[in-house]
Amino acid sequence: MLALTFTTGIVDAVGYLGLDRVFTANMTGNVVILGMALAGADDLPVLGPTLALAGFLAGAAIGGRVLRSAPAGWSDRTSGTFAATGVLAAGLGVGALVAPPEEGTAWGLVVTGVLALAMGLQAAAARRLAVKDVTTVVVTSTLTGLAADSRLAGGTGDGWARRVLAVALILVGAAVGALLLAVSGDLGVGVGMLVAGVLALAAAGLGHRHREA
Repeated sequence: MLALTFTTGIVDAVGYLGLDRVFTANMTGNVVILGMALAGADDLPVLGPTLALAGFLAGAAIGGRVLRSAPAGWSDRTSGTFAATGVLAAGLGVGALVAPPEEGTAWGLVVTGVLALAMGLQAAAARRLAVKDVTTVVVTSTLTGLAADSRLAGGTGDGWARRVLAVALILVGAAVGALLLAVSGDLGVGVGMLVAGVLALAAAGLGHRHREA
């Protein structure tokens, strides 16, 4: 789960910096961007964030449907859903290496929508597992829990290490995504998605093996 949080950082950095300021996992960011764009703020995208929202909702709905009757905990369907996320991200990565997406083009919008769908699948599977404060796609609730349950707030501070690690991993993932774009140039989007996809597949495989152990 924490590994998938790291890949989310990569994916969102790649989306924002390489796909015309679009978040493919953090939907709060897209809603804010759309709100500012609709109010007339200059040079803010509308179509990309809208497609990302639609793709994410579709992915979450598909994930919810697939996992609805699955056993509690990590099941075969959980492994399959996380693996599907990895396959989609890696496949898009290969496609983007062959034909680098450009901002505002049809191919760029397809990449945005499908990548957001993959992140919706991941979020639905993470929600089903219900690991406290590890949604894999956002850290606002994690930060809230970290502060509200801390000893400073009169709480026990339980789970602080997991929460801090989740925040740190999405931060480091975003930094890695930005570095991949800086180093790889036009191929950065493809490299970032391919790396995220491979890591997601590895996390799905390790989770499945751990469940069977």
